[in-house]
Amino acid sequence: MPLQKLQFRPGINTDITSYSNEGGWVDGDKIRFRLGYPEKIGGWAKYAASTFLGACRSLHNWIALDGSNYLGIGTHLKYYIDEGGSFNDITPVRSTSAAGALTFSASNGSAVITVTHTNHGAVLNDFVTISGASGLGGAITAAILNAEHQVTQVISSSQYEITVSVNANALDTGNGGSSVVGEYQINVGLNSQIGGTGWGAGTFGRGSWGSSAPGGLTTTTQIRIWTNDNFGEDLLINPRDSGIYYWDKGSGLSSRAVELSTLSGATSVPQICKQVLVSDADRHVIAFGCDPIGASSSAPQGSGVQDPLLIRFSSQENAVDWWPTSTNTAGDLIIGSGSTFVQAVETKREILVWTDKSLQSLRFIGPPFTFGLQQLASNITIMGPNAAVGTEDTVFWMGIDNFYTYAGQTKQLECPVKDHVFNDFNFSQVEKVYGGINSEYSEVIWLYPSETNSLANGGTGENDRYVIFNYKDETWYYGTLDRSAWIDRGTRPYPIASQDGYLYNHEFEYDADGLPMSSFVESSPMDIGDGDKFSLVTKVIPDMTFDGSGALSSPQATFTLQARTNPGANYSSSSSGTTIRTASSPVEEYTEQLNLRVRGRSFSIKIDSSAAGTKWKLGSPRVDIRPDGRR
Repeated sequence: MPLQKLQFRPGINTDITSYSNEGGWVDGDKIRFRLGYPEKIGGWAKYAASTFLGACRSLHNWIALDGSNYLGIGTHLKYYIDEGGSFNDITPVRSTSAAGALTFSASNGSAVITVTHTNHGAVLNDFVTISGASGLGGAITAAILNAEHQVTQVISSSQYEITVSVNANALDTGNGGSSVVGEYQINVGLNSQIGGTGWGAGTFGRGSWGSSAPGGLTTTTQIRIWTNDNFGEDLLINPRDSGIYYWDKGSGLSSRAVELSTLSGATSVPQICKQVLVSDADRHVIAFGCDPIGASSSAPQGSGVQDPLLIRFSSQENAVDWWPTSTNTAGDLIIGSGSTFVQAVETKREILVWTDKSLQSLRFIGPPFTFGLQQLASNITIMGPNAAVGTEDTVFWMGIDNFYTYAGQTKQLECPVKDHVFNDFNFSQVEKVYGGINSEYSEVIWLYPSETNSLANGGTGENDRYVIFNYKDETWYYGTLDRSAWIDRGTRPYPIASQDGYLYNHEFEYDADGLPMSSFVESSPMDIGDGDKFSLVTKVIPDMTFDGSGALSSPQATFTLQARTNPGANYSSSSSGTTIRTASSPVEEYTEQLNLRVRGRSFSIKIDSSAAGTKWKLGSPRVDIRPDGRR
C-alpha cells in the first residue's frame, strides 16, 4: 500500500473518549497549535537575578513621561516597582509610633527580640522599620536594630517578636533607649484562602485581638490581591478590601505610596474598596465595592462602611475629589444584581463589571449622571478577581464550570478540555486563578491551581496548571506551569510571569531558565476501516522541523507509535485480553524516515522532546500501514 498521510484536527479534546476523537489530539504539555499544527511553546528565563518578597498576584506595566519603563508588582507581603531589574519597595506605611513607644528585651544566646508597643496593630509577617534605637549593650547593636524587620510572632496586642542576624549575649540588658520609633507598613495579606470557624479563622490579629469569627460562622479569608492603574505617570494601588494609595513618580522610587485621602484637596476618598481603575477615555478614578461618601464635604475620607455593590467615581481629571457637587462630575452607582462585586475590565467601548452572578456595562454618558450602568447578562459566574482579561474589544473569563467571552454579546465558549480543567481544580483557592494574554500567538491563558497540588494532597496549593484558548483559531490546549501572575509583552519585548520571588521572560528561546524543557503531544487512536482487523505499521516519514532551535544545540525529538487491540485499552497499563505494543525512535534534523514495527487494531502517535535548545514543529507524518494478521 502507498504511504498514508496523517492529518489531525488542531487543538486538544479530552471531553470525549479517545477512540471517538479519531483524527484529533488527546493530550499534550508545553505545546501550542499554530496554523493548525502542533509545535513546542517558547521557553523562559529569569528577568533579573534579584528577588522580591511574597507571592505575586498582580503585574502592571506603564511608561512615565521621561520614558522610564515601570512594572508594578503586588505580592501578599509588599508592593514593588521594578525599573531595569531593580525591585523598589513602595509598600505604604500604616502608622508611625511616637518616639520611645517601643522597647526591646533579649535573651542570652537567642536571636529573638521581644518588642513591647501598646496597641501595635501588627499581624504575623508584618514589616516594621525601626529607627532611633541604641544598642542593648552587647551583641545587639544599634545598627542591627535600626533596620526593617519582619514580625515572626505576635504575643499580644502589646508585644511581638522579631528575629535579628546575631544572638544576644549576657550584656544585652538594655531596652533600646527613649528615642525608638517604629514605622509599620500596612498589614500583610494571606497567601492562601483559609476557611474555618471560631478563633484562628483568618490571620491572627484581624479584628479585635483573639476574636473569633462572628457568631461562630464559617469564614473564608481571601488572599492579598492588588489592583493597580496609572494616573498619568503616577500610580494608584489598592489591596482588595482596603484603602486606595498613591505613588507620585516625582518623589522617586525611594518614596512609598501614601493614602490617597492624605493628599491636598482630598474630599470623601473611599477608605475601602475591592478594585480601583482609571477610566482612560474620560479620566475618572473609579472605586468598586467601596464605602459611601463621608459625613461632609470637608471630610477627606468616605464613611468607612463597605458596600460590596457600590461604585463611586472621582471628579474628572481629579484623583482626590470624590464629593459630588453641581460643579464636578463625582458620583456613585449601585449594582442592581448579585451580592458582591468581583472584577472590572476596561475595553475600548465600556467597562465590564462582574458580580458573583451578573455582568454589567459601565459607560461614560456625560453630565449630569456621568456614568450609566446596564445589565448585560445574568446567571453567569466568574472564578475570581483576576479571572477575566481583555484584548482589544473582546473579553474572556473563566467561570466556576465554564468559559465565557464578550464582544458585544455574552457567549459561552465551547471548551473540549473542560472536564480536564474542572475535574482537577482546587476550588478552595479560586482567587489564585489568573487570566492573561499572549497577543503574539492570539492566546488567552488561565493559570490555575489543581486539586492534585492542593495542600491536602501534600502540594503547595499554588497555581501549577494552565489552559489556553487560541481566539484566532478557536482551539484549546493545556499543560503544567508554576506561575502566579502574567502580563503580556506590551512595552517590553516578552510576556512576563512570576513565581517564587522571580520574574520570568516568556517566549524566550526554548529552554526552562537554562534547563531543558520537556514537551509532548499525543494523538487519539486511528484504525483501518472499522477497526475490526489488525494492521501493521512498518515505516514512518516523520515530517518534523527544528527550525529556530539553538545554534549550539543538537535538536531532537522522540517519535513513538502506540498500538492496542481494544478501544478501551490504556496505553500505560495492559488490561485483561489486551495486547499493547510501542515502538519509538529519535528524530533529528536530517531524519528522513523511521523503521518502526507495531501491530494492533488501532494506533496513535506521540511526539515528545526534552533536548536542550530544541524547537520542534510537526507537519503531516506519513506511515506505511497495511492489514495484517494477529501473529
